[in-house]
This record gives sequence, structure tokens and C-alpha cells, in this order.
Amino acid sequence: MARAKRHYIPGQIWHLTHLCHKREFLLKFVKERRKWLQWLFEAKRRYRLIILNYTVTSNHTHLLVLDEKGRDVILESIKLLAGRTGQEYNLRKKRQGAFIESEQHLLRCLAYIDLNMVRNGVVTHPLE
Repeated sequence: MARAKRHYIPGQIWHLTHLCHKREFLLKFVKERRKWLQWLFEAKRRYRLIILNYTVTSNHTHLLVLDEKGRDVILESIKLLAGRTGQEYNLRKKRQGAFIESEQHLLRCLAYIDLNMVRNGVVTHPLE
């Protein structure tokens, strides 16, 4: 069943979770978690993000933030945080983009793309 469409309501407290690419344990080392925290606090400084609480696990993060009067602070902060963390990780590990690693991976990607709009209730069949 598709998840209900999210509605943006300014001035609310938001619990945001972010899962690492392919559910990998990309934040398992202290060094990686510290980099994530550096970018979190850079977002706080740059966009005046109001952080109420956070946690960083080895493969996902939780962030509790206040969106004060709909200033697009959350969107800009998450773009900075996730984007820069990912870019730096890829540079350190000499990785690029999301690779198709096997025939099975390719088949899963094809099925995911074909069924994505069906799962979200936009269409009833992939041919649509």
C-alpha cells in the first residue's frame, strides 16, 4: 500500500529520518558520524535550523527540528546535510553514483521503477 502524500505545514516540529543509500552501514565509523554532525551544525549555522534532538546510527539518522514560520529551512538544511555527507563519503571511498552491481540488481531496479507509480497510487498498472 502506498504511503499517504505528505503535506507541508509550516511552524511545526518535524521528525525526519534518513536511511543510507541501499541500507548500507555507511555511518558505522565515528569518523563518518562526525562528518554528518559537522554538516548538521553547518546547516544550523547557515540556515538557523532549530534542532531539538538527533541521533546517528550506523545506517540511518533521526532528526527532530522545528520549522519556524515556513522559511524552507528544513529543505535547504537536508539538501546540504545529505548532499555534502554523501559527496565527501564518495570522495574518501573513491565511489561514484549508484552503480548497477549485478544482473539481479538490474532486475530489481527495473521492477522498482516500473511499479513505483503503481505503489504510490498514481496509476493502476505499469503500462499507464
